[in-house]
Amino acid sequence: MTRKVLEISSEAIDSHGRFKPEFTGRGENRSPAFHLQGLVPEARTLAIVLEDLTHPIFGSMTHWLAWNIPAHQEVKGGIEPGSRNVGSGIVQGLGYGWHRYRGPKPPRGSSHNYRFTIYALDAELTLSPWHRAKGLLTAAAPHILQEASIDARFE
Repeated sequence: MTRKVLEISSEAIDSHGRFKPEFTGRGENRSPAFHLQGLVPEARTLAIVLEDLTHPIFGSMTHWLAWNIPAHQEVKGGIEPGSRNVGSGIVQGLGYGWHRYRGPKPPRGSSHNYRFTIYALDAELTLSPWHRAKGLLTAAAPHILQEASIDARFE
């Protein structure tokens, strides 16, 4: 079965593919908003993973993971810290930011590459907030309808 293409853009990334400071650990460290194009109507929830792809020790390091985000073409930024956000149903797991968004903040003078990946799911996940990315992706795998990534650099 061929998946319909999902495209994403984010207010966190400028036209040169770099993180805007307000979405980093040197700024407001606020989770960004996303715009999705081509989201299928069967999507019930979204999951988002932010990875540092060039971490000098770990190779790849998860900064943030969130799931059970209501599936809409616009994902609002500024998701509040917490394992479970009352009212929205959003769950945030364990990454560099425990139960919260934690944006890029490599050592001064170094540059790292980051990737946001958004998964459109056909279900809400009954997953504990104590899971890391591997657990999230294992639970999400049979429910993934679409996925898309967007990369950015921070120096």
